[in-house]
Amino acid sequence: MPTPTLHARLLRLVLVTSLTLAGSLPAAAQHGEPVTGDRGSDMAVDLIVVRPLGLVATVIGTAGFILALPFTLPTGTVGETAKEWIGDPLEYTFDRPLGEFDRCGAERRPCGR
Repeated sequence: MPTPTLHARLLRLVLVTSLTLAGSLPAAAQHGEPVTGDRGSDMAVDLIVVRPLGLVATVIGTAGFILALPFTLPTGTVGETAKEWIGDPLEYTFDRPLGEFDRCGAERRPCGR
């Protein structure tokens, strides 16, 4: 069996990451309730699953941001694109209490705002 090309492997990674993140959207929509029913389990899921996916989303967002620069520079939307594709995933990954899926920062505001 031939080995998959880099393009095929990257496409698979993006698809798997997208499907995995899509499954976590209902969890992010819940406010103040433990996702798994137990605060300790939420922390474990956050550490083992959600944070690594956030890091992957940040890397993919950074690559997309670099590819989009020729289009965002002329329109003046570089800052907005950087915030959405790099800043927000970074914030969700590193500036949120462990096990909290909807509040970020020291002031515990909604993530992405």
